[in-house]
Amino acid sequence: MPERDFEKLLVEAVDEALTSLGESSKQAIYFHLDENFSIKKDEIPCKIENFAKAIEKTFGFGAEFLEVLIMKHLCRKVGTAFECHESKDFTFIQYVTAAKRSFE
Repeated sequence: MPERDFEKLLVEAVDEALTSLGESSKQAIYFHLDENFSIKKDEIPCKIENFAKAIEKTFGFGAEFLEVLIMKHLCRKVGTAFECHESKDFTFIQYVTAAKRSFE
């Protein structure tokens, strides 16, 4: 069951990060993810790689800001310290994986 709990926290973290862009922007992004990438809000945890690609394709260089924001919210929810790694080798997916390991 911890996996389901983590998935819930991940969806909440994404939602909170998108809310910072404004409610109408958040809804437009969810619509865009569903229409163009077949990713519904509740499917983000099981489609995390596709979600990351969709965000990067949609926002270009701005995706990194959103990914960092999501990770800050996720780490706060999981109860771990968030460290922004300067290395481009450490990807959003690796952050999510590390947060999940820390949660479990």
